[in-house]
Amino acid sequence: MSTVNSKEGGVDERRITVTVNGEPRTAEIEPRLLLAHLLRQGLGLTGTHIGCDTTNCGACTVLYDGRPVKSCTMLAVQADGHEVTTVEGLGTPSELDPVQEGFTSEHALQCGFCTPGMMLAAKALITENPDPTEEDVRWGLSGNLCRCTGYQNIVKAVLWAAQKQRAEAAAAGTSDNAVAV
Repeated sequence: MSTVNSKEGGVDERRITVTVNGEPRTAEIEPRLLLAHLLRQGLGLTGTHIGCDTTNCGACTVLYDGRPVKSCTMLAVQADGHEVTTVEGLGTPSELDPVQEGFTSEHALQCGFCTPGMMLAAKALITENPDPTEEDVRWGLSGNLCRCTGYQNIVKAVLWAAQKQRAEAAAAGTSDNAVAV
């Protein structure tokens, strides 16, 4: 729960605890601080980009309790007690998330500015719909703008990632049902 402390100069601060990329993080923040600024300046997670400050571009997209949100217009205090996933939390350098692999395999990035938001929107889409159509992907990414690619390779990357996750799930299901002889 948030607590309010009075800072010198009369500015109130609140203590919040947010689970970011699986790790509980506590911070003393001004109530007006945006989630994107907490992530970037407060926690040093610079993969969350700020492009428009109006929710139009989607570069600031993060997962909030598994759902995509635009962190440039969400207050950090709203995340108190919740889970936030940034692009840094998708995979590890030695084991990429299928979405990250798909963007690499299908050449779905150019300048890279929109990529973190696109990846997180894609991750949420695939979690909700493991077998999306091309139309589903285009709709699922419609809140994220890319000014470089024309989207075709981004769509292919998301479909690639969804197929890989389905194949991994099927393999895991098969191995669980295997009978020892």
